[in-house]
Amino acid sequence: MDMDEIEIPQYFICPISLQIMKDPVTAVTGITYDRESIEHWLLTAEDSTCPVTKQPLPRDSDMTPNVTLRRLIQAWCIINANNGVDRIPTPKSPLNRSHVRKLVRDLKVPHLCVNSLKKMEEVANMNEKNRKCMVEAGVTREMVLLIVKCFKEGKFEGVEEAFRVLHLIWTPNSENKQLVKENFDFIESMRWVLGCDHVGNHVEVKTHSLLTMKMILEVVSSNVLERLRLDFFKQIVKILRERTSHDQQVQKAILHILIEACPWGRNRMKIIEAGAIFELIELELDKPEKKVTELIFCLLAHLCSCADGREQLLSHAGGVAMVSKRVLRVSPATDDRAIHILMLISRFCATHQLLLEMLRVGAVSKLCMVLQADSEKYLKNKARDVLRMHSNVWNNSPCIAVYLLTMDTR
Repeated sequence: MDMDEIEIPQYFICPISLQIMKDPVTAVTGITYDRESIEHWLLTAEDSTCPVTKQPLPRDSDMTPNVTLRRLIQAWCIINANNGVDRIPTPKSPLNRSHVRKLVRDLKVPHLCVNSLKKMEEVANMNEKNRKCMVEAGVTREMVLLIVKCFKEGKFEGVEEAFRVLHLIWTPNSENKQLVKENFDFIESMRWVLGCDHVGNHVEVKTHSLLTMKMILEVVSSNVLERLRLDFFKQIVKILRERTSHDQQVQKAILHILIEACPWGRNRMKIIEAGAIFELIELELDKPEKKVTELIFCLLAHLCSCADGREQLLSHAGGVAMVSKRVLRVSPATDDRAIHILMLISRFCATHQLLLEMLRVGAVSKLCMVLQADSEKYLKNKARDVLRMHSNVWNNSPCIAVYLLTMDTR
């Protein structure tokens, strides 16, 4: 018998998911739901109400496990196992503050620390409610303190697990922002992890450090961002160069980190000195996903505002060609940054050799195509400005029509 032909008792079905309930719980309104469904509803719904009765239902309402109904569902599943019905295991008890506090206390006991961290990761992975409970119990602070402690003592045991937990539960609330805002030791501890290749699963450790760093740098103070060292950027660029992970989530985290750091102090020069531009071009030549390309061009546009950045871009044999080829191929955001880069090198690096290269690799043709394409007016204006800048060199090219350089903007 096919599963679709089995008649499922109506009271086994969750009113929200319309699926068999795995962990039925009863709300204060008297309606029974699957725990995961009602908790997700309360977290995401605009109005905190019971989906069935429309009565007020506070987001922190206690849900009473409907043990009798759960056993009936489990028994029915066992009876119908031969008809393709999966058995529903007994759910674990929901996490509570006292359980979290015990796990935190175990962090202080050396031989229990790693096991406690693994249990934290397990419960954090279960659902949003567990993560919220852990945040409220101060686990975020404990993870930061533990990572900094490991850094100062030069011990790696527990670092990977601590980063995993922190990445799972991080919430940019006021308390957590205050915790990391001026915490340069924590930034240094992440830099320390990125520079370590002699620990067990160092790729995983670095991955979770980078994903956490991306979130942290969004809320730290400008004072911390201005104090980032050249070694910090060298280690990040080195990871980009190694391509040890093809996980584009990691690539995006690295690009976000560099973009976040760009506006502060001498960070642009440090990023350039770390060799980022060459690696960005190489990464883009691998044809990554659209979002990665947009981030690459955002960062390149920042870095090419410096003379050293433009010099590095031009020193790569495929730099100008790569920038040119992405115009009109990815997104309006990429078009904007790519044309901006072409404008910068045309204005400040316009040797006769460069202008001929722009012609040869198709940059001039692409700028003409922008004028003819259904592009935003400001992009057309940018492209026209670049073309006019060196029309005396490019005017005799077959790809240039004089009317494109002289026509009025509309």
